Amino acid sequence: MIAGAADPGISLFAAIVLGLVEGLTEFLPVSSTGHLIVVQRWLGLAESEANNVFAIGIQMGAITAILVIYWRRLAGALRTVASPQRGQPNLLWQIAIAAAPAAVLGLLADDWIDAHLFSPAVVAATMIVGGALLLWLERWQRQRTTASELDQASYTTALCIGLFQCLALVPGTSRSAATIAGALLLGLSRTAAAEFSFLVGLPILYGASLYKLSKHTELLRGELLPPLLVATAVAFVSAWLVVRPFVHFLRQHTFAPFAWYRLVAGALLAMACAFGWLH
Repeated sequence: MIAGAADPGISLFAAIVLGLVEGLTEFLPVSSTGHLIVVQRWLGLAESEANNVFAIGIQMGAITAILVIYWRRLAGALRTVASPQRGQPNLLWQIAIAAAPAAVLGLLADDWIDAHLFSPAVVAATMIVGGALLLWLERWQRQRTTASELDQASYTTALCIGLFQCLALVPGTSRSAATIAGALLLGLSRTAAAEFSFLVGLPILYGASLYKLSKHTELLRGELLPPLLVATAVAFVSAWLVVRPFVHFLRQHTFAPFAWYRLVAGALLAMACAFGWLH
């Protein structure tokens, strides 16, 4: 029996709330996993293997929204994946190369991360550090005169972005924030950085969700499956509604609002942990 699997089941209300949180935060640089950990505790769900599996599994709903939104672009890249144009990086190869480091490290460290890092205190620390780094990046970016688009990014650049993505294995860091930060430092524009962070999530989030669920198939035969399906569907719809407005926002604005949100939310969460309001 998995530790925590016998805990009270996730209600329909909790599943809808968690699905909304996942869909609304997965592709913003604010950490969906961090928000899910905190909201799970707020809903009275104990820290357990079953609830960790749930938080990872519903990511499939959010990433499927990216597949739906960008399918034409991905299909175009698929037609040339075997014979890419000379000097023109293929999007699918960029995605695969960028996803590789986090996939390997995630497989090696999965159990240790679950055991030691899925806590509100860790989330509070990484939220604050990530917010400060985003503000620094925005100040640094204002000094730049040019920025590249995704079709100009080399495979070496994709690999370097993938190394930054490894930081997101620590809950609260935010996979989107880590990949966006790496892409900005390597010269991509804000919109290119954001869209690449979405697309790199395809192998990462599908892989992480399927791997986690395959390790705990007994949970899918129990009471976890109905709320998991509900939350996954809600995550898909809410992510589909968020992604395009977010990209449009970045064409005219910076990441500064998200950085300040991380700083304030991280400080409040640290206070809640310090005073014992949230365990």
